[in-house]
Amino acid sequence: MREMTPIDAIAERYVDALVAHSPMTATAMGIPGHDHLMDDLSPAARTRWAQVERDTLSELATVRAHDTTDEVTVAAMQDRLGLSIEAFEAGDHKAELNNIASPVQSLHEIFDLMPADTPEHWAAIASRMSGIPAAIDGYIDTLREGIRDGMVPSQRAVRDGITQAGQQADPLTSRFHALARGSGVEDGGGQDLDEAASAASAAFALLADFFSDELAPAAPEADAVGRERYERASREFIGARIDLDETYEWGVESLAHIAAEQESLAEEIAGPGASVSDAVRALNADPATQIHGTKALQEWMQETSQRAFEDLDGVHFDIPAPVRTLECRIAPSQTGAIYYTGPAEDWSRPGRMWWSVPEGVTTFNTWMEKTTVFHEGVPGHHLQIGQAVFNAAELNRWRRLVSWNSGYGEGWALYAERLMEEFGFLESMGDRFGMLDAQRLRATRVVVDLGVHLGKPAFERYGGGTWDYDKAWALLRDNVQVEEKQLRFELHRYMSWPGQAPSYRVGQRIWEQMREQAQRLATTRGESFTLKEFHTRALNMGALPLDVLRAQLVR
Repeated sequence: MREMTPIDAIAERYVDALVAHSPMTATAMGIPGHDHLMDDLSPAARTRWAQVERDTLSELATVRAHDTTDEVTVAAMQDRLGLSIEAFEAGDHKAELNNIASPVQSLHEIFDLMPADTPEHWAAIASRMSGIPAAIDGYIDTLREGIRDGMVPSQRAVRDGITQAGQQADPLTSRFHALARGSGVEDGGGQDLDEAASAASAAFALLADFFSDELAPAAPEADAVGRERYERASREFIGARIDLDETYEWGVESLAHIAAEQESLAEEIAGPGASVSDAVRALNADPATQIHGTKALQEWMQETSQRAFEDLDGVHFDIPAPVRTLECRIAPSQTGAIYYTGPAEDWSRPGRMWWSVPEGVTTFNTWMEKTTVFHEGVPGHHLQIGQAVFNAAELNRWRRLVSWNSGYGEGWALYAERLMEEFGFLESMGDRFGMLDAQRLRATRVVVDLGVHLGKPAFERYGGGTWDYDKAWALLRDNVQVEEKQLRFELHRYMSWPGQAPSYRVGQRIWEQMREQAQRLATTRGESFTLKEFHTRALNMGALPLDVLRAQLVR
């Protein structure tokens, strides 16, 4: 076991400061003792946190690295904390509103991760819920600063915020009231929970009114955020500096290549001249690919994940014992999202794959979703995150639990989808077709996201000019086999969360480049190269900015 160094100690103190600053982050990481507290989202709290980051960077500069692990920690913290300070000074946090990953969602979704088995658990839920009004007051103050400074989310983001805040304000659809109704807590605890739920819903009603009355009149109609803000977001989500213009052109080429591959397979599935839509109809009509009901869906997710563990462990990966447990669950929300939450630091809460099923959806098709199980589970997010959490003997808590970027994580998960094809786990044409369908969506994101926010020229078949919402919608409809409501949600996500969506496909590209570079370097040196060793080395380092990881894997 590696001894803690002064740099590890700095990183550990930073984690302690982080969970004190953000109790919701503590819950997400499985660090106990903070579940009863709610985050402070006020401008003053965000200013104090920026100072913690500055002080941490200053302290790191005074300490000498003990070994390579220290060197990597310093490089990664300088990248992540430095970029966070840069974004703070630019005021990006003052426009934090989107339809999937902003306080509008996190303030109620965090309760999904909280234990609810004992009176003490329910007391913590009630306590945290009672902090919602103050958190929303702070969030409103932050957004008001944005209005003052001209850093305001788009009209589209505000309209989505009004709708979603309204859902939490309505007792019939509020997650807070649903928790209170389902708690089973009696006497004083139950009353406290009911009161907290009512106060939380009232606070969301206040937030919806603020969006309508103050934020909407100041919000720009344009969705595009421009190059300067987009560059910061891209670095945050990808963990690497990329040439945005070259990446856009690559995205266009990548989309064309994947589309051609999928269209060719469509003819194999549905006959000569068949379209992708024809193949989708043929696959959906096959009873062998259908699952009926959420209980059967959950069981299929669990069984598919378990088979992946059994077939991969000891052959393509060495999977530690604690990581071999993955819970598959149906999420309480109904957004259609499929996502993963990591294990607790002490493994008291396992890693979980969540499936949020839209209201009224009862039939599911395995050809479309099998690659998603690999993406979220094994060898995707669960293996990646679980491996880092397990590696406590070598990595400090910042490396194991905090350091994360979408390019590393989502890029790996897409890379894992292709790995499962390479390893022969997508046995049927339908499974491969589903994988290509998912890859095509991610490639389309690159074109849409960069195209709209950077004002790139739109394809002539969509009217030329520059990309905008309507042209992006037409591109999505031509390339993505998703029902309209979910696809609209996707497009609004790209419009209001710039830089995040392309990080999946761009991250996959960088993972593939790192693999090729490492293999080429080993050949040049006359050394052996195996994928198993390459993957083990990469995952054992924990989530790193991709520029930092690349420097280590090809050094």
